[in-house]
Amino acid sequence: MAAIDWTLVETLMSLGVVPVATAQIKDYQAWVVEPSLPEQVVDIGLRAQPNRELAASLNLDLILISPLYSAIEPTLSQIAPVQTLTTYNPEKDFWQNLVDTTRRVGELTNHSAEAEVVIEHHRSRIDQMKEKIAMDTPPLLVVQFIDDRHVRAYGKGSLYDMVIKQLGLQNAWKGETNMWGYTTVGIEELVTQGYLVIVDPVPMSAEGVFDDNRLWQALPAVRHDRVLSLPAVWSFGALPSAVRFADELYQALTEQHATEPGLRNL
Repeated sequence: MAAIDWTLVETLMSLGVVPVATAQIKDYQAWVVEPSLPEQVVDIGLRAQPNRELAASLNLDLILISPLYSAIEPTLSQIAPVQTLTTYNPEKDFWQNLVDTTRRVGELTNHSAEAEVVIEHHRSRIDQMKEKIAMDTPPLLVVQFIDDRHVRAYGKGSLYDMVIKQLGLQNAWKGETNMWGYTTVGIEELVTQGYLVIVDPVPMSAEGVFDDNRLWQALPAVRHDRVLSLPAVWSFGALPSAVRFADELYQALTEQHATEPGLRNL
């Protein structure tokens, strides 16, 4: 089996199913990070243009894709049966979308029992963290840097926003978002009295912003030492990414702001 979409890759790995192949493994390691891929997983090239000859040589019995890669479905179907799984459906509850995807992958891999265990485990982890975070925690503005002047701000429709709400917290970004739940804005628009949450990776072109950019230094969250830095978590991920974001956010709040009102002692 191969999976082109990283969301489906991490879902497979959470069920204990190691795909034979996926695409852009080096980028997966930078953006998704966990679940990590074993060395035997074959890199078949670009997600939007996988190496057809290499894929055909692997004797695959199934290829999983998302609608984002529907253009290559005719080509892939000549190699092995293709299943298209839709995770991001704005007409349905976001968490339920992730649950449905996990169950569907479980069905396709004969791991339905494992899927239910994974779903319950991840739901339980969210509930445990929610119990420990007070509801008056300041709002959170989650961003990823594009360069030293622009960021992606994540709001309604994003995985980060869904997790924030699952934890009973508030998202500070109320502006419009695209179909993936984010919008591109200048750093001067990151005005919040709450926490500014930066999710890695930060591109080299943006690293200087933290030292000598007056706009950055003038932001309320920066002036009040309310900037949280989180390791890379796939913003378009499945249950593993959702819960890892929750865990990283919870740990950052605990470690850096444990003395502030709004967070109970563990």
